[in-house]
Amino acid sequence: MSSGTSDTTRTGAEPGTADDRTATGVTAPDPSGPGSTPDADPAPAGTAANAAGTTTVAAPPEDAGKPSDDVDPDVTGKREDPQDGEKAKNSNKVEDGGQAKNSKANDSKKVEDGKDAGKAADGKDATERADAAGGEPSDPWQAFGPAPETVPGRLRRAARAVGRFLVHEWTLATLGSLVLAVLLTWPTLRYPLYTLPQDYYDPALQAWQVAWSGHILLTDPAQLWQANTFYPESWSFAFSDTLLGYAPAGMIGTGPEAAVLRYNILFVLAHALATLGAYALARQLGAGRIGAAAAGVGYAYAPWLLAQAGHLHVISNGGIPLALAMLARGHGWSLRYGYRPKRRHAGWALAGWLVAAWQLSLGFGIGLPFAYVLAGVVLVATLTWYLRRYWIRPVRHPFGARLLITDVVGGLVFAATGALLAIPYFTVAEQHPNARRSIGDIDIYSPPAFGFLTAPAESRIWGGLHEGARAALPWHPEMTLLPGFVLYALALGGLFFSVWRVRHRLLLLAGVLVSMVLAMGTRFFGGTFTYVPLVEHLPGWDGIRTPGRLMLWTTLLLGLLAAGTLTAFAMRVREIAAQRIPPWPGPWLRTATLLPLLLVVVEGLNATPHPVVPPQPAAMRTVEGPVLVLPSGQNLDQPVMLWTTSRFPDVVNGGSGFTPMKLTETRQATQTFPDPVSIDHLRRLGVRTVVVPRAQAAGTPFEAAVELPVDGLGIRREEIGDAVVYHL
Repeated sequence: MSSGTSDTTRTGAEPGTADDRTATGVTAPDPSGPGSTPDADPAPAGTAANAAGTTTVAAPPEDAGKPSDDVDPDVTGKREDPQDGEKAKNSNKVEDGGQAKNSKANDSKKVEDGKDAGKAADGKDATERADAAGGEPSDPWQAFGPAPETVPGRLRRAARAVGRFLVHEWTLATLGSLVLAVLLTWPTLRYPLYTLPQDYYDPALQAWQVAWSGHILLTDPAQLWQANTFYPESWSFAFSDTLLGYAPAGMIGTGPEAAVLRYNILFVLAHALATLGAYALARQLGAGRIGAAAAGVGYAYAPWLLAQAGHLHVISNGGIPLALAMLARGHGWSLRYGYRPKRRHAGWALAGWLVAAWQLSLGFGIGLPFAYVLAGVVLVATLTWYLRRYWIRPVRHPFGARLLITDVVGGLVFAATGALLAIPYFTVAEQHPNARRSIGDIDIYSPPAFGFLTAPAESRIWGGLHEGARAALPWHPEMTLLPGFVLYALALGGLFFSVWRVRHRLLLLAGVLVSMVLAMGTRFFGGTFTYVPLVEHLPGWDGIRTPGRLMLWTTLLLGLLAAGTLTAFAMRVREIAAQRIPPWPGPWLRTATLLPLLLVVVEGLNATPHPVVPPQPAAMRTVEGPVLVLPSGQNLDQPVMLWTTSRFPDVVNGGSGFTPMKLTETRQATQTFPDPVSIDHLRRLGVRTVVVPRAQAAGTPFEAAVELPVDGLGIRREEIGDAVVYHL
């Protein structure tokens, strides 16, 4: 009788052990790796392969595939038949012969095993020698592993870092904002040395402001507020918003052409910063890229802002959303995800406070409302944190001593900046009572409700269509307050379909309505309970005469509502695309996602004029001050201020938000110049030189006056270029 376990029994393996897996002559795999190598033949049972931890059992070659005759019946599980005893005795003889035969076979096998073991040892030695000689590795499975990573050199690491920087979201957002600013403000940079956007009145004044601050901070910083214009007035640099934050740019270049170029570059950069700032705020609050881009474009290029192209201090508003974004990031707060303590970063918080202080240094026209809004945000956030920590659903969210110290220091820097900048303005208000705005002044510039649906003439899309509506406005440059019909529609959709929570949508809506009511000034029920209390009780509000510029906050909040809508729409598009093959949006879905953004961009196209700046008379490069340039008037004096940027002589001329009494008297006294009365007035004032550019005098009484003789007046007349110069 034979059994399939004959070879197992011969090698002494126990049934049910690991050796059962090798009973058929199959080599069992090593748990730690493959049982053989491709370089050598498999070793027979009982040889080096067994020593390596494998169990190999095989029948002798001549018995392979045949049943074995020497199996013990008890081992195989069968009883011995007593009647076969005699047969068993006879078979023992046969078995003895078979065992002898097998013994010889085993001896022969041992010899073969020794030979094979020698071969294995020789192969191992050969492999080691090959390794030492740099040949094949000792572990051939290394050929199937990953190639070792090469360490890049310094140049390659630098190239990779530059590549990562160039494709980073914020790099692309910055570059996109710059490119868009150049395109949507075109042709500002077409002739940047000779033209100014909108007109050459207020832009010329502001170009002078940047030049003066840069010049005086390099030469005599103590005289910053004692500007060379409005002679002999003091604190004349505080007669309007100063754009002091742009002083570093004013340190580069001299003369009117440099000032005009500087202004145009700052004009474009201000639009880029506004776009980037609103984009950053929307992203920090939880909006997607497309939604944030729509918020940024809508905030920077809203149709109503096109009418403010001549007011760089209004266009320069990008620090507002950027500071809010940095402060929110530093405090780990998001509108969509709430407060996340692990995302706090004191550095971002400090940067936010510094940007806020810089924004305040550009002017109080939009900086003052920003300061009050920021103070309100800090107050509400502090109260909310306190109530949630100790009273309502007490949860101990960590704040951190480092972040607290940063907020205290940053808040003090912001407050100190505002206080130091406010001192000259309060001084001017005391010296010139007419600098304060009365309720009557504010009423003149308060827009009616339909102004929120009216676009300025500078809007390429809506300007011509709204000409009739503008004619019904008392002062349309400050009353055409359309933020964009596309922005209105997206914000309205954001009330019903958005990634923002419902309570946040309602808060944003409340902010929109409150800011619009305040922007109406005295037109909303006389402003009795809205704008008038601000003017009467809060410091600084009596210096703001144009409430319509509060539309800036309306536009920002509408942009955030629109960002929530577009983000939810983009998420829905991705959900639809995930069920398709391939699982990404097709061209039509992509177009549908980008279409609202494109419409916001189109609505921001401008038709802003860019007139050529009157050239500087040659006499203005050589005369000594104090100087009076005739004729003099609000709009005529602003280019004169720009002409003084070559050497900054003291001039009587000047234009600002109000006119000092002395300048008004001088303009009246010099209507008949040159005559004894006007000359006597100018001498008492300290003026020694009068310049009359012929181009400026054309069409005025001075066109003929410059041809009159001056004999007997005690003055000297000469012509320098196209101007007539009188030396008193």
